[in-house]
Amino acid sequence: MKTIHLTIDGTPVEVPEGTTVMQAADQVGVRIPRLCYHPRLSIEGACRVCVVEVEGMRNLPASCALPVAEGMKVKTFTPEIRRIRRDIVELILDNHPMDCQTCERDANCELQRLAYQAGVRERLFEGERKHYPLDLSSPSLIRDPNKCILCYRCVRLCSEVQGVGALGYAHRGFKTVVMPAYNAPFEKTVCVACGQCVNVCPTASLVEQDSVEEVWDALNDPNKHVVIQVAPSVRAAIGEGFGYPPGLALTSKMVAAIRHLGFDKVLDTQFSADLTIMEEGAEFVKRLQGKGPIPLITSCSPGWVKFAEHFYPEFLSNMSTAKSPMSMMGAVIKTFYAQKLGIDPKNIYSVAAMCCTAKKFEAKRPEMGNGEYQYVDAVITTRELIKMIKNAGIDFANLKDEDFDHPLGLSTGAAAIFGVTGGLAESVMRSAYFLVSGKHLDNIEAPEVRGLQGVKEMEVDVEGTKLRFAVSHGLGNAHKLLERVKEGKEQYHFIEIMGCPGGCIGGGGQPYAGTNALPLDPKLLAKRIEALYLEDKDKPLRRSYENPEVQQLYKDFLGEPNSPLAHELLHTFYYQRIPPGIGFRLDEETEVEAEVTQ
Repeated sequence: MKTIHLTIDGTPVEVPEGTTVMQAADQVGVRIPRLCYHPRLSIEGACRVCVVEVEGMRNLPASCALPVAEGMKVKTFTPEIRRIRRDIVELILDNHPMDCQTCERDANCELQRLAYQAGVRERLFEGERKHYPLDLSSPSLIRDPNKCILCYRCVRLCSEVQGVGALGYAHRGFKTVVMPAYNAPFEKTVCVACGQCVNVCPTASLVEQDSVEEVWDALNDPNKHVVIQVAPSVRAAIGEGFGYPPGLALTSKMVAAIRHLGFDKVLDTQFSADLTIMEEGAEFVKRLQGKGPIPLITSCSPGWVKFAEHFYPEFLSNMSTAKSPMSMMGAVIKTFYAQKLGIDPKNIYSVAAMCCTAKKFEAKRPEMGNGEYQYVDAVITTRELIKMIKNAGIDFANLKDEDFDHPLGLSTGAAAIFGVTGGLAESVMRSAYFLVSGKHLDNIEAPEVRGLQGVKEMEVDVEGTKLRFAVSHGLGNAHKLLERVKEGKEQYHFIEIMGCPGGCIGGGGQPYAGTNALPLDPKLLAKRIEALYLEDKDKPLRRSYENPEVQQLYKDFLGEPNSPLAHELLHTFYYQRIPPGIGFRLDEETEVEAEVTQ
């Protein structure tokens, strides 16, 4: 590739042809301000705060969209550039709500940081402001157009990375607004509630529905027995909210902090991840025996499930009927756990701490209850859990280590890696091999499905039968994988699909990226992934069927995997939702049960 020579602020730079001026500046330690730019998205060039001066050019071009040229001389910081950037930021702020101190993104807002860096200390312009109602319809997300700065990151992310296209922009000039088609409520669109738009939004125009106050109310209710379960990916990222570097699984400190909040029991979703493997592994073996369609497709990611219900209803019968670990744990808590402790399930308030905004949607699905009550009463994200710990004045760093409560608190290494792309497939492989052959798989790690490649494959030889596994993460990659399957270009026995980039560790409820960092950064995701792989290696038990608490649950309550009681509590169904393009007509839903022999 041809090398381009240029100077940036007088410093000679050599970069490959096709590099932008912004990228070239980053390589020499010059960070040009930015708002609409994101390295994983197409170039928009909308905000203009990244303008630079190039010798020979009359206007100031946007550095994010300007390719380098041989001999180019660039200045990134002159009195004129400083003034123009400050004016741009001032104009954005003067059409922005003045509620920084009470805003969800206060102290972690890219616009706020940029205003500080640009030297904006007052609002100079008065005039008409935009006024839009908040969209509170979704159980997972809130859309506030008044805080939108028209960077279009959410629009590009939803289309280019997730392949959903739930957001677009309408009108022109001052009246331009980002919204779903026909300005329909989020709840009545093809939005899958993954929350990736929240991750990339630089302000608080998109945030999760906040469940913190209702959880506080439950904790303060003497008539409620309040339990919480915690997902694998929460422990891999919670430290980021307290100044720890990414890549540390702070499980024991997290448990201690949660117990200090006043929860009666702190349980581990990794326990029910092992339970999920038992149910899904048994289901997989049945399908291999001809009792259901192949490939078996995972159903643990609620964003992916809703995506399939909208865009790929022809694959619903292929999807595992096993509930997600969160919903399995919720059902076990209000049945087995309630019986064991002699508590009326109606007096149990079940909370789930998740990395995922779509889990809020999943918990409210009618089929995730028994008709009388939901099995999970409230879902809080990693961000919300961090907020609660800080609100309670808990000194996270100086807490003594504590362990989960038992039963429902013991897990294997296979459960820990549920939170990473490829982890579920690897875990199923470890148990399915035993269920098919009766033998332990010696080499239990599967490097073929590890890492951040969009679509990954592996082949496993089980007693002479070669099983093909495929893995994808991010719904855009799910599109690519499923289209190849539909066209008959690929045949698999098992497919794992995670709705978010990197899997659950990149969920829409994880901590916001810090100063000078961007969400969906592969380096950040890789560090969180490594934290869970290390937890897997450190576990004395690494195969789900070895978990003694899971074994005891089957012995005392469920009977065996895929038993009638297990199907009643731990399995579910899916149905076709509104087709793409309709956007808001929910009266056209058609139920499609998964065709699985029980």
